[in-house]
Amino acid sequence: MAKALHTMVRVLDLDRSIAFYQTAFGLNEADRFDFEDFALVYLRNEEADFEVELTLNKGRTEPYSHGDGYGHIAFCVDDAAAEHNRFAGEGLNPTEVKEFYREGALMARFFFVQDPDGYKIEVLERHGRYR
Repeated sequence: MAKALHTMVRVLDLDRSIAFYQTAFGLNEADRFDFEDFALVYLRNEEADFEVELTLNKGRTEPYSHGDGYGHIAFCVDDAAAEHNRFAGEGLNPTEVKEFYREGALMARFFFVQDPDGYKIEVLERHGRYR
């Protein structure tokens, strides 16, 4: 059976991106590999083995185009409202908390935030299928 290992995003500034993911999601640098033309930094926390891989292409100065195919990555938290307040306090500019209901029952409570390179991240409250 296959196991998901990581998702990769291309970034322009490793320090800025590492600081964002550490502040927002408690992800810390697990590994760093520096090559002549690019660098890879793997971030994770103790919640799971799944990692965010940051890829820096050296010499790149223009922001990456996300096109119309990129959606988002999602993280779950215990309390969406509390995390939303924390994100706002950290200046991370989260969207408003939203709720989806299905057949009268709460399906999801969530908000979005964007990382320094404009990648959308969904923050879901741990509930139902989102664990």
